[in-house]
Amino acid sequence: MKNTLEILVLLEKLGSRLKQTRINANLTQAQLGDIIGKSRTAIERAEKGKCNLNTFVSILVALDADEQLDLFLPEPPPSPVLLAKAKGKQRKRASARKQNKISEDNLEW
Repeated sequence: MKNTLEILVLLEKLGSRLKQTRINANLTQAQLGDIIGKSRTAIERAEKGKCNLNTFVSILVALDADEQLDLFLPEPPPSPVLLAKAKGKQRKRASARKQNKISEDNLEW
């Protein structure tokens, strides 16, 4: 597990990227806050890496950067175990069709 310092550095990087995305969108902190229904200080805190996930995602959506989440954290593929269970038994060879031949010897009236 990463230590606390590494986590703080990562949070600061995310905040800095959020800030640059806001600047590229030509919005002030106050304008962005009005769009998402948060205060300017909430945006300022987010840009320092100190916000909750709801605020972070709201900012991404407002900046039209929510598609970046797939690049940031792509959806994981299903596990091989689940794939194997879902597959079930697969046939490995073909079999001849059984024909129901009725022989005249077996007919009883």
